[in-house]
Amino acid sequence: MAGTHPVDPLPPYRMEAATAPPARGSEATAGQESRSPGNREGSSVARRIGHEAGWLRWLPGLSTLLRYEIAWLGHDVVAGLVLATMLVPVGIAYAVASGLPGICGLYATIVPLLVYAVFGPSRIFVLGPDSALAAVILGVVLPLSGGDPQRAVALGGMMALVSGMILVLAGLGRLGFVTELLSKPIRYGYMNGIALTVLISQLPKLLGFSVESTGPLRELWTIGGAILSGRMNGAALAIGLGTLATILLLRGSRRVPGILVAVVGAAAVVGMFDLAERHNVSILGSLPEGLPRFTVPWIGIGDIVPVLIGGCAVAMVSFADTSVLSRAYAARTRTLVDPNQEMVGLGAANLATGFFQGFPISSSSSRTPVAEAAGARTQLTGIVGALAICLLLLVAPDLLRNLPTSALAAVVIASAIGLFEVADLRRIYRIQRWEFWLSIACFAGVAAFGAIPGIGLAIVIAIIEFLWDGWRPYSAVLGRPTGVEGYHDVTRYPEARRIPGLVLFRWDAPLFFANAELFRERVLAAVAESPTPVRCVVVAAAPVTSVDVTAADALTELDEALLAQGIELRFAELKDPVKDKLRRFGLFDRFGETRFSPTIDAAVSRYQEAT
Repeated sequence: MAGTHPVDPLPPYRMEAATAPPARGSEATAGQESRSPGNREGSSVARRIGHEAGWLRWLPGLSTLLRYEIAWLGHDVVAGLVLATMLVPVGIAYAVASGLPGICGLYATIVPLLVYAVFGPSRIFVLGPDSALAAVILGVVLPLSGGDPQRAVALGGMMALVSGMILVLAGLGRLGFVTELLSKPIRYGYMNGIALTVLISQLPKLLGFSVESTGPLRELWTIGGAILSGRMNGAALAIGLGTLATILLLRGSRRVPGILVAVVGAAAVVGMFDLAERHNVSILGSLPEGLPRFTVPWIGIGDIVPVLIGGCAVAMVSFADTSVLSRAYAARTRTLVDPNQEMVGLGAANLATGFFQGFPISSSSSRTPVAEAAGARTQLTGIVGALAICLLLLVAPDLLRNLPTSALAAVVIASAIGLFEVADLRRIYRIQRWEFWLSIACFAGVAAFGAIPGIGLAIVIAIIEFLWDGWRPYSAVLGRPTGVEGYHDVTRYPEARRIPGLVLFRWDAPLFFANAELFRERVLAAVAESPTPVRCVVVAAAPVTSVDVTAADALTELDEALLAQGIELRFAELKDPVKDKLRRFGLFDRFGETRFSPTIDAAVSRYQEAT
């Protein structure tokens, strides 16, 4: 049939602590009373419970299901069926947007839901294909697959394995804090860039034609040329725009599933008027029958590097989104959130889907609220949704054969529109201009170079931002203002009284290799600019949280330079862990105990007594 693109068959909450073991004191008491058989049996039960508590903490979903209450069953079943009506069209749409056959979207929905129900800590999280990952996956799959769907499936599966392995190892290594290194403006920048990339990638499908992907901005130029040359399909565009309008109009409704209504309506119109044959409207075609099968996604040696880079990028983006969403739901439900276990659950789901003809997945900020609104109580909701999709594949694989690709593009575009963050960027622009422009730089990087290079740029910018405050930190010479308690920056309090012969110098950062020379220069500059001859320099070191070898050597050089001028170097408010490092470096012996004071006042008093 003209316009048909059939899919080729593919080859074979709440964190609840488990019961803890008895305390040592309880064990001792039990040991004293274990002479009777009843007591021995009780101790055996306690040990068994303690053992289960050890391994059940890695299977929080299973722990919840073991304590399942029958009153939750009706809510979970209904919520799972409602959820399935949204999961099917969205999964297919995101698979196509990622450069893979539509059936892979259903496989990448079924498997993660089942796995996360065991390993995931959140009771109502919904995992599956996500629009935020589509651009990243497409950036790897499209150029490497060469249009071969089997090769595309293998590449997507291996990306899922890479990202899953990274997430599991990071979770076991308790590295859940890593995503916190990406500031909010940087997250907004790359997510806005990804949203634009996804939107642009779906425009050709919405307009009824296809183009070679050469990067977001160049792709726009190609799309414009295709429109001017008359390649646009009016019927496909009308269906796509109608689908998009329906989704956006019904987005706020919790009772009417807008996506389901839109895609079913689009499929019905195409089938009723035979638009695939008469107007060459591209449709999904029949889905392969049967369930996903275990398959090792073999790839070529030349594909390894881009797949590894793409898998790392996917791991970062998916966990960043998941951590934000999990914190939001934890705050709403007043429950604990364990980012490390969340990372393990997300990684396990990715590993599993990689072996069952899927591709990288993440948590969904659009489908999770659907489950919540439908009354989901536990992870059983996801299991019911997965089983409903399995039933569809076994009983009615042709149900969505007339679904037009322009409608699938509309589903993805609607999701991409929801990824844009504008309101909070306005707030950031008002309160901190440089962070706003930092976000714009990340956005421009993704838009200009594509998702993966753009995310790499975002990481580099994040590292630079992280290091900048420590690399070129604030420092101040201190004095004592009249009527104000303590010692303060003389540039802010020009009338502050300075003690003749004494320079009080504050350094607002750790001392490490990148700023050690700057520290030495600023101290010497403060000495040179002193209005009176200097006899002593006291470093107010409360903000100094660490010292490395390079900085320790710089301190030695500074001390020698000051001693040559007859000036003594002292420290006030230096933290004990930093003192311990100075002892290891041999500096504590060099300076002596008398050069360290617990407070600035004590250092000033010691100087005044000596002079």
